[in-house]
Amino acid sequence: MKDKLREGKKNVLRESDEPKKYTAIRGYDFNQGVDYEKLLDSFATTGFQATNLAHAIDIVKQMRKDKVTIYLGYTSNMVTSGLRDVFRYLVQHKMVDVIVTTAGGVEEDIIKCIEPFMLGSFEAPGAELRKKGINRTGNIFVPNSRYCRFEDFLMPLLDKMAKEQRETGYIITPSEFTARLGKEIDNPESIYYWAQKNNIPVFCPALTDGSMGDMIYFFKSRKPTVSDDARNSTGIPTYKNPDFSIDITNDMKKLNDLTFDAKKTGVIILGAGVVKHHILNANMMRNGCDYAVYINNAQEFDGSDAGARPDEAVSWGKILPASRSVKVFGDATILFPLIVAKCFGK
Repeated sequence: MKDKLREGKKNVLRESDEPKKYTAIRGYDFNQGVDYEKLLDSFATTGFQATNLAHAIDIVKQMRKDKVTIYLGYTSNMVTSGLRDVFRYLVQHKMVDVIVTTAGGVEEDIIKCIEPFMLGSFEAPGAELRKKGINRTGNIFVPNSRYCRFEDFLMPLLDKMAKEQRETGYIITPSEFTARLGKEIDNPESIYYWAQKNNIPVFCPALTDGSMGDMIYFFKSRKPTVSDDARNSTGIPTYKNPDFSIDITNDMKKLNDLTFDAKKTGVIILGAGVVKHHILNANMMRNGCDYAVYINNAQEFDGSDAGARPDEAVSWGKILPASRSVKVFGDATILFPLIVAKCFGK
């Protein structure tokens, strides 16, 4: 029995082979009062995602110090939220160089220039909201009236673009389309107003995956009004804008060329999906980016690019092996403003 106890003690209290140099885990001492700057600094030694956030802050600071070309990617729900105003600040002050987003990330910025979204509830029942014509994104309400007013803004602009296309033969790209929206809305609250003003390209590879896609569909399919007398050889009234096009391939070339020309690149990607892959795929052209910060909650277990950690991107040549990179698991509406406060806000 004594031998068994000795063996058990030996197993439980096994000697450690510890590193001689290490960082001690230590949190913030509130006995020193509340200093938000020091509170954020204390995350470096707190552990878990707090320490990953501290690494992200350090990496973004290094991006700015090295004057790298900074790619900012965000999904549409980020613009649905108040992060839209944080993005606008960065673009207004030329703190990022390239933006990649989704259709909602473009259209919702423009819609908010017309009328704001409303704070709602995660628990609001979908069936009741549907009866009232209110769409829910998490705990944010977006009434259908917002899209009706967006249609009033967009349709006349599409008419102008279609006329210009017929006259010149030039097919607009998604980045030019977004710049045109920013110019026409002419509102300093808009991300894309500042993007076109500061010549910051905005790439939207999934431009039709949202309200804009629906409206372009209706625009291309719309029958002429009674006053239109244009008819084809069969005598049936023609559709008004069947030939209106947007060319995504020229944007692909523009993004890849821009990436080739960059001396160093750093990526900040909020969320995942097409936005994350589009930025990383462009950086594969130059054998990988130099810095990478991801913020999302996606898991890697299903093999999705959305959940993939930075090291997987290294295997594809999307992030350089010697790069500095980190993935922070969490909600970007909480984490990204803290990064901006520490790295861009001063």
